[in-house]
Amino acid sequence: MALWLMFVLMTAAAILAVLWPLSRRTPVHRGNDVAVYRDQLDEIERDRAAGLIADKEAEAARVEVSRRLLAAAEAAEATLETVVDSPWRRRAAAVVGLVLVPLIAASLYLKLGSPYLPGEPLALRAPGSQDNRSIAGLISQVESHLDRNPNDGRGWEVLAPVYLRIGRFDDAIKARKKAIDLNGETADRRADLGEAIVAAANGVVTADAKTAFERALVLDAQHLKSRFFIGLAAQQDGQRDKAGEIWRGMLNEAPPDAPWLQTVQRALAELQTSGQPGPNAQDVAAASQMTEAQRGDMVRGMVANLAARLAQDGSDVDGWLRLLRAYMVLGEREKAQAAAVDARRALANDPDKLKRVDEAIKGLGLS
Repeated sequence: MALWLMFVLMTAAAILAVLWPLSRRTPVHRGNDVAVYRDQLDEIERDRAAGLIADKEAEAARVEVSRRLLAAAEAAEATLETVVDSPWRRRAAAVVGLVLVPLIAASLYLKLGSPYLPGEPLALRAPGSQDNRSIAGLISQVESHLDRNPNDGRGWEVLAPVYLRIGRFDDAIKARKKAIDLNGETADRRADLGEAIVAAANGVVTADAKTAFERALVLDAQHLKSRFFIGLAAQQDGQRDKAGEIWRGMLNEAPPDAPWLQTVQRALAELQTSGQPGPNAQDVAAASQMTEAQRGDMVRGMVANLAARLAQDGSDVDGWLRLLRAYMVLGEREKAQAAAVDARRALANDPDKLKRVDEAIKGLGLS
C-alpha cells in the first residue's frame, strides 16, 4: 500500500510541474504602443500649426510615425489572436498531463515492472547471500537441464568443476565420468576424473585415481597434472626417490612463469624435509623389473616397516598419517582402523598431534 501511495504522490508532483506554467497568464502591452504613436501624430500637427516646424519636416515626421503606427497595430492584432487561442492550447496540454501521462506510466509499469512480487528479507538481499543463491540457482538450472537431456556432454563438463569447488566430490566424479563417456577420452578429462577421486578420498591417491592418471599419461606422456599426482602417489606409497625424480623433472622443464611452479616446489620441499624412510636408487631400479604383484609386496613390506617403527616410537604424527593413508590405498581398511586406535593411544598426551590424527581419521572415513 505504501508503494502505491508513493507512486500517486510522485505522479501528482509531475502533473503539477506540467500544469503550473500553463496556469499563468502574461499581460499584453501592445495596445500602449499604438496610443503613443497616435499622440505623436497629434503633436506633430500642433507643432506645424504653431509654426514650430516646417511643412516639409512635418510631412516627413508624419510618414515615419504612421509607418510605426501601422506596424504596432499589426503586432497588437497578432498578439490578440494568440491570447485568444492560448486557452485551448493550455487545455489540451492539461488533458495530456492529467490523463495521458499517468495512463502511459501505469501501463508501462504493469507490463514491465513487478508490482505483485513480495518484498525480500534483508538477509536475502545481502551480497554474500545473493552470490550463494545465484550459484545454487545456476547449479539447479543446469541439473534440471541435464535431467531432461542426460546426453548433453557439454553440460556435464561444465558442471563437474563446480561440484568439485563446492565440495560435492561424488557428484563431481559422476559428472567427470559422464563427460568422458559422452565427449570422448582425453588426457585432460582422465586427469580431471583422477583429481575428483583424490578430493573425495581427502587427498589420498587411491588405486582408481592412480589408474585415471596413468591412463592420461598414456594419452599424453607430458601431461602435467597427471605427472604431479603420480608423484604424489609415489610419495604416499613410500617411494620418496621416485616422487622426487618426477617433481624435479617437472621443475627442470617448467617455464619461469608456469602457474603450477610453486605447487611442485612446495611438494618437493616437503618431501625433502620429511623423515619418511623410502627406497634407495637400487630399490627403485629393482622395482622397475618387478611384476605388479611383486611391487605390491614391496609396498606392503615398506608399510609394515613403517608400522613397526611407529610401534616403537609413536610420537611421529606424520608417520601415523602416512600409515593411515597407505592402508587405505592398499584397501586394508581394518588395518587402517586398528592403526587409528594405536595412533590415538600413542598421541593421547599431545592435543595438537591428536587433533591432526582425528581430522585425518574423519577425512578418510575411519571414524
